[in-house]
Amino acid sequence: MRETYEISDRFIEAGDANHLLYEPLSSGLTFRRTRRYELEFEGVRPPMEAFVRKTLFDEISQEFHEGEEPALKGFTFFLDYGMKPGALDLEKETILRYYSGIKDPGFTLKDLKIRQRIYLFGGKAEESGRFVRDICNAAIHQWTVTQANA
Repeated sequence: MRETYEISDRFIEAGDANHLLYEPLSSGLTFRRTRRYELEFEGVRPPMEAFVRKTLFDEISQEFHEGEEPALKGFTFFLDYGMKPGALDLEKETILRYYSGIKDPGFTLKDLKIRQRIYLFGGKAEESGRFVRDICNAAIHQWTVTQANA
């Protein structure tokens, strides 16, 4: 089975997207960042979700979103990016090491993919290439850009 969770900061408002770029845009784009966890597992879902909530989520400062639908609305586009298989991913290794130390987790974790998601608000969809160029490194990252449904 496969489950996807997206975790966003509850108290951090959209910021100036020029902070993500080497050369600023004049269009006034803003952004918010979330983290997406895609888990492939065997067993029952409740212990797996409990593991995610306990290890990856802070219920006070974050919001927990389940499923493939974007956690945020009103975006122009979003950029998902994460490490290529085989690239050093310290967060993933730490999570897997913690999981392997649990005596009886109640599920078998088969695979874990971690992606940053950057939502861009305002501006034009064609500006997405600038963000890919300035944020992603082709040697270590995989990425996709998703345009808003107009």
